[in-house]
Amino acid sequence: MNTPSKLSPPKRTRANGVDTSKALTFTFDGRAYTAYEGDTLASALLANNVRLTGRSFKYHRPRGILSAGPEEPNALMELRTGARREPNSRATVTEVFHGLSAASQNRWPSLAFDALGVNGLLSPVFTAGFYYKTFMWPACFWEKVYEPMIRNAAGLGRAAKEADPDHYEQANAFCDVLVVGSGPAGLAAALSAAETGARVILCEQDYLTGGRLRAENITLDNKPAWQWGEEVTARLRAMPNVRLMTRSCVFGRYDGGTFGVIERVADHLPQPEENQPRQRYWRIVAKQCVVATGAIERPVVFPNNDRPGVMLAGSVRTYINRYGVAPGRKAVIYTNNDDGLRTVTDLYQAGADIVAIVDARPVPSPLAQSLAQQTGAFLFPGGRISNTLGRLGVAAAVIGNKAGKDQRFACDLIAVSGGWNPDLALTTHHGTRPVYNEQIAAFVPSIKAHDLHIAGMVAGTLTTRDTLHEGAEAGRKAAAACGFDSAGTTELPSAGVDETYAIHPTWSGIDQTAPQKAGKAFIDFQNDVTAKDVKQAAQEGFRSVEHLKRYTTLGMATDQGKTSNVNALAMLAEFTDRTIPETGTTLIRPPAQPVTLGAIAGPNREKHFKPTRLPPTHQWATEQNAVFTSNGLWQRAQWYPRAGETHWLETVNREVNTVRNAVGFCDVTTLGKIDIQGPDAASFLEKLYVNAWQKLAVGRARYGLMLREDGFAFDDGTTARLSPTHYVMTTTTANAGPAMQHLEFCHQVLWPELDVQFISVTDEWAQIAVAGPNSREVIRQLIDPAFDISNEAFGYMAAAEITICGGQQARLFRLSFSGELAYELAVPARFGDALARRLMEVGAPYGIAPYGTEALGVMRIEKGHPAGPELNGQTTAHDLGMGRMLSSKKEFIGKAMAARPALTDPRRPTLVGLRPVVATDALVAGSHLLPKGSPASAEYDQGWISSSAWSPTCNSWIALGFLSEGPSRHGEIIAVHNPLSGTVTEAEIVSPVFVDPEGKRLHA
Repeated sequence: MNTPSKLSPPKRTRANGVDTSKALTFTFDGRAYTAYEGDTLASALLANNVRLTGRSFKYHRPRGILSAGPEEPNALMELRTGARREPNSRATVTEVFHGLSAASQNRWPSLAFDALGVNGLLSPVFTAGFYYKTFMWPACFWEKVYEPMIRNAAGLGRAAKEADPDHYEQANAFCDVLVVGSGPAGLAAALSAAETGARVILCEQDYLTGGRLRAENITLDNKPAWQWGEEVTARLRAMPNVRLMTRSCVFGRYDGGTFGVIERVADHLPQPEENQPRQRYWRIVAKQCVVATGAIERPVVFPNNDRPGVMLAGSVRTYINRYGVAPGRKAVIYTNNDDGLRTVTDLYQAGADIVAIVDARPVPSPLAQSLAQQTGAFLFPGGRISNTLGRLGVAAAVIGNKAGKDQRFACDLIAVSGGWNPDLALTTHHGTRPVYNEQIAAFVPSIKAHDLHIAGMVAGTLTTRDTLHEGAEAGRKAAAACGFDSAGTTELPSAGVDETYAIHPTWSGIDQTAPQKAGKAFIDFQNDVTAKDVKQAAQEGFRSVEHLKRYTTLGMATDQGKTSNVNALAMLAEFTDRTIPETGTTLIRPPAQPVTLGAIAGPNREKHFKPTRLPPTHQWATEQNAVFTSNGLWQRAQWYPRAGETHWLETVNREVNTVRNAVGFCDVTTLGKIDIQGPDAASFLEKLYVNAWQKLAVGRARYGLMLREDGFAFDDGTTARLSPTHYVMTTTTANAGPAMQHLEFCHQVLWPELDVQFISVTDEWAQIAVAGPNSREVIRQLIDPAFDISNEAFGYMAAAEITICGGQQARLFRLSFSGELAYELAVPARFGDALARRLMEVGAPYGIAPYGTEALGVMRIEKGHPAGPELNGQTTAHDLGMGRMLSSKKEFIGKAMAARPALTDPRRPTLVGLRPVVATDALVAGSHLLPKGSPASAEYDQGWISSSAWSPTCNSWIALGFLSEGPSRHGEIIAVHNPLSGTVTEAEIVSPVFVDPEGKRLHA
């Protein structure tokens, strides 16, 4: 039943959307089929007589194709294989290409025989609220039993396990008028707006324009309507002020006239071409927008209405007229409106046998009577379908007449129409609730926005003639709102006999007065939500539509309730004795259609998401066999191993000893550098830093600490004064960006009156620290003779603009992060590599060697300098032992909040040093500090270790940490608990400065 006897091109009737001269081969569940160019996967499967396409989520019931558009809840497929495998792809919008591999999902071992179909027998248990009621007790079962079981059963398809091999782009576009949808209203709107000279973008999610013009057998100007659509499309493509975007879904409406659009650039290809993105995410900013998104047909709720072969009547017409595929040979039409009856004519002309017409309206319809007479079908005015029969597809329909008597009719297709719901998602994205229209028995937009116009079926206009005129008028109004002359009129085609709708709202074919024995009547096909579930939710007090949605999981699937929402709330209204307007409806949040996460990320992945920044000495460090580490966005040399060194610690110890006893150098370019100039530069610094800056002399540098507004430490660094109005600030590597943002905010928002300018120069200057007893002699080999760097002329914290190597501009700062005599030499970034090589040459006689970030970290711990682990956003100046730096003579950011009693409490954990009683006992960062002999519980926790290292200078492990009342406890032995390893180590509380506490070395 589901496969043809042999592989051969399927026969087609007339079609306006496929090219029957171009055959394609694709596979579904491993079997090969033939399609034509222009087919969707759904139309190709139907043409090959494949009706069973999937299984439902909860009960694993057989499901087939319901619709012909993005509202499809049933025919969800896994497309492609390997790294490009994508689950939950709707067959109704998937374009067939040669070699396409598609597979059904949520079934085992096969689609035709799914072992989990046994869930249907347990359906009395799996009612609304089952999970909420069942997995509450015993509580200990949740993590060990319930959650793993639920997670294992969750989901429909399987995501690819490999990394996505495709790439995605992001782009921006601007226009006067954005038109969403290219049906009759959209084409008319785009044309009328474009003729005024306005810049127009027309977005169509389909790969062909025309919308319902391709789905219906109607005429415009005495020719097929789709031909008029192609002529208008050609005119629009030729206009220089129009951009026509097909395969482009407008999924969200945001503030400021911004719309999110996903363009499926290469989804219709086996794989993107070279340098071609798979999808492109557009941000379109439009002055005005015309929403012409059409409408979505809703089914009718009746017992066993989910069998393969039950389809929406409008979709049946789409497959016949656009794809040349008749979805069935013996058909029953079930409708409550005249539009559904049009399917009778199209099916009959396609050669199908019309078995019965079930017109649910209580008053007999002359059109239905005429069609029944014309086709020889049985007519059931005021009737209903009370059941369907068949195992893996519809084999018969049980039809009840007005008197309640049932008759059985053999059929393989049931085309149902419960009316049309305007596709109003975009109109609700700003929180505007739709209103119920009794005439069409559906919700319509209630738009009051000055920049949004609605036209066509989305506005509740359901006839072609009125849709065209409404679209043209909306386009003119939108262009006029942008300042364009809209006095002219757009020539519109004349429609043939205009359609009638004449709906009488019939939501279900269920006899509520009789016990339900026929079977389940489904509202939400994908989530297996039934009419009984809605009734139960109402009985249990879930009368709000928002509660109903969450309690029953209604509308939470990939179709987001497009085919189920209105039926559900109508039945909720019936069960709670309310009107539909009183019951209300849920709002639709973006995205209106599923969006690939890769498209949202765009190029921001891997190195594009976190680009690697390389300091100027990177190539030289690579030549030195450096081992690199990520430091923020930067790649920095961690250590420089030499021949014979077998362990990284051996290398780091050598580097530390070299600095302590001879001379070493380290690239510190990654520190944030901000150039600050202006008459009010000193006043600006006074407000940023906790300490004073007005009296800093030219040619001097000073350490500074910044606080956040809440009084906690934000960043630290040194700032040098190069002239009366010129300062250079350094920040930590991690806070280079945030510190610059902080300065911008302070100037633009807090103190715009200050005459000060600043710019980040982190990338403009290469900076290398030269440290050790021999550092002055090495620096002397580089600087030009005119500059005196003796201790008397250029003491600790001095700064100057100098020249080196015969006139090259440079800056020299006498700063020390290691505690040794040290300098930082800055040159334009392009000379950074040359500076490192030159240092190796001139420093060779003095035993120079490069050192990496690991040795740098060891030496800063030895010297007790706080860094990132200590400036973690949870510490204050008092915690860091810098409380005396807080000036009482001026205002600065964070001053008031830093004075809060809780932040100045001496019992707060304060910076201390720790040395293990046994030197070789490792102290591990993150370990907890507890009194010696106390139980290992949180109530005794007094602090933690923030940084630790093996110190070759102290020949011991050392650490910095925060301990309650720490400064008064020097000499005390404390227990260091490491919960990860389960160890307890005894350590002595000492000063955080382990090496040269008097500072003799750095002042040498």
